[in-house]
Amino acid sequence: MATWDLEETKHHIFICNGSSCMKKGGEEVTQAIRDTIAEHQLDRVIHTTRTRCNGRCENACVTILYPEGTWFKDVTPEIGKKIITEYIINDNKNLNEVLYTYEDHFTLQPGNSEGKKK
Repeated sequence: MATWDLEETKHHIFICNGSSCMKKGGEEVTQAIRDTIAEHQLDRVIHTTRTRCNGRCENACVTILYPEGTWFKDVTPEIGKKIITEYIINDNKNLNEVLYTYEDHFTLQPGNSEGKKK
């Protein structure tokens, strides 16, 4: 197992690899995001982690960006690449796949279903 030095890390991307997300291409999304990070030589500033279910199966494949706290829905390999190139590199926060944003709490973006209350 690797032990990464994260001192230069600015972004941490959690990629859901739960069963619903895997059925919707979670492995391909993971590889597309990691390949795009490498292509742009951002390995030192963007760290990725595969997760299990994040509880938004209807929005599979789900990807979460921290410390921003942005949740993305319906992520395909192409959208995964856009998260890196558009959302992070070009600071374009207008991706249609943004599900939740975070200020002092998570805010569901218009046009998305709330899900079950806890």
